[in-house]
Amino acid sequence: MDRIKATKTAKLAQDCEAKMGGLDEYVKKAIALTDREAFVPMGFRHNAYKLDALPIGSNQYISSPLTVAKMTEYLIPRGADRVLEVGCGSGYQAAVLSHLFRGVFTIERIESLILEAKKRFRDLGLNNIHTRTDDGQNGWIQYAPYDRILFSATAKEIPAKLFDQLADEGILVAPIEQADGKQVITRFMKRGDRIIEEELEDCDFVPILDGVVK
Repeated sequence: MDRIKATKTAKLAQDCEAKMGGLDEYVKKAIALTDREAFVPMGFRHNAYKLDALPIGSNQYISSPLTVAKMTEYLIPRGADRVLEVGCGSGYQAAVLSHLFRGVFTIERIESLILEAKKRFRDLGLNNIHTRTDDGQNGWIQYAPYDRILFSATAKEIPAKLFDQLADEGILVAPIEQADGKQVITRFMKRGDRIIEEELEDCDFVPILDGVVK
């Protein structure tokens, strides 16, 4: 990353910290190290460093940097080794996670998006991100268990198979659609056979959908 981009991403991380009233230093550094411009469509590059979600095609959006910072912080990444992301999209969230985890495993149901994301990871030298085209609700059993699981799309409920792929003492963070249609970022902590649930804040994500789009 050149000096101009490095200055802009550092400012972006500071803006997130200011808006949140504090940000874990490791998460802040991960935001500052991630070239957001590389994940934004060409026509929106002038907005890359604003705290806004932006369209990326296929009726999908790259999340606001503020949302990415919050979701990453809610994962409590310190001390965790491997993370599974459900809903790769542009790849920006996975890129931020790559600076915090030894292994990032990200799934996307829309093949064109995952192919674009893979190219970005390759161009940026992010070699610890592993990608898969699939319905993310299946998880990725081959590399389970995961210390952390992150949903980047709203679910009505978390499939049991994903809790099965979460390590004991692991954390899963997901936007959950409630009965009244409201979405709430929810953190689930696995303690043996128990899942402890904690509602964090209201949110607005695209819904998770079934199947794969080739």
